Amino acid sequence: MNSITQDMKFRQSLMKYAEKYGVSRASRKYNKTRSFIYFWKSRWDGSVESLATQSRRPHHHPNEHTEAEIKLIKDHRRRCPDLELPELWHRLRKKGYSRCITSLYRVMKKYGMLPHKMEKKKRIVKPYEQMTHAGERVQIDVKVVPRKCIADKELKLYQYTAIDEYTRLRFLYGYEEQSTYSSADFAERAVKWFKRHGITVECIQTDNGFEFTNRFSPSKKDKKTMFEKKLAELGIKHKLIRPYTPRHNGKVERSHREDHNKFYSCHSFFSCNDLNAQLTVRSNRTNNRPMRPLNWLSPIEFFHAHCPI
Repeated sequence: MNSITQDMKFRQSLMKYAEKYGVSRASRKYNKTRSFIYFWKSRWDGSVESLATQSRRPHHHPNEHTEAEIKLIKDHRRRCPDLELPELWHRLRKKGYSRCITSLYRVMKKYGMLPHKMEKKKRIVKPYEQMTHAGERVQIDVKVVPRKCIADKELKLYQYTAIDEYTRLRFLYGYEEQSTYSSADFAERAVKWFKRHGITVECIQTDNGFEFTNRFSPSKKDKKTMFEKKLAELGIKHKLIRPYTPRHNGKVERSHREDHNKFYSCHSFFSCNDLNAQLTVRSNRTNNRPMRPLNWLSPIEFFHAHCPI
């Protein structure tokens, strides 16, 4: 018995009073019928545990599986342990089994005949490498501008984002195509923008998209993209994240989610120039907004406080 409930304490008090003063007097005092008191008196052995409410679930059911049916299921399961449930049920029906598949599942679960699920390997999270100064690593990614925000339905727009991991300063720019040409142009613009703010970009981190690298291209694997050539020309290291692991580019991915919820939900664009004009306003706003990771300083304030020029 793990715990003693309030009802059990009440019954114990009732039993002691009935034993001392009789059932009739206990019935009047505790406002319980005599049959109720006799019922619990027959169960009571002096301990409070005997006054616990027992399960009312029946031990047997008129429509439960027969011994022959259970033996048939066990025999088939023993012969074919890797058989899937629908296929096992189909074979049993050929042998005269008339129950539905849900009943078969319950019986197999009761007797432990369901296949054991293989335990998933626990993901070993790589500890995040904290940046020590501005420009040490900049994350870059592309966000597709939602169709509902574009006035011209034939126009496609893409938002390129660069965010410094140390200061969280962001630079945004829009393009009409998602290509390695756009990526190279954005990298050059981003490096100049950070340079104007006194930040020298040392490393740029991206995902494995074809606009950044040919790492997974079947025919151009050894050929460098315009983006990679531009970084080499600028003397910047290019770091690729693990495939299918966007959390490694988490800062820029989170900023894109914020843009989707708070920017693209209430803005529309008529052209790429219009997008860039509104992205400039958006960038200024986010760079001057207090952030919890920066101890409630804005990226601009954090940069001036921790990165004196």
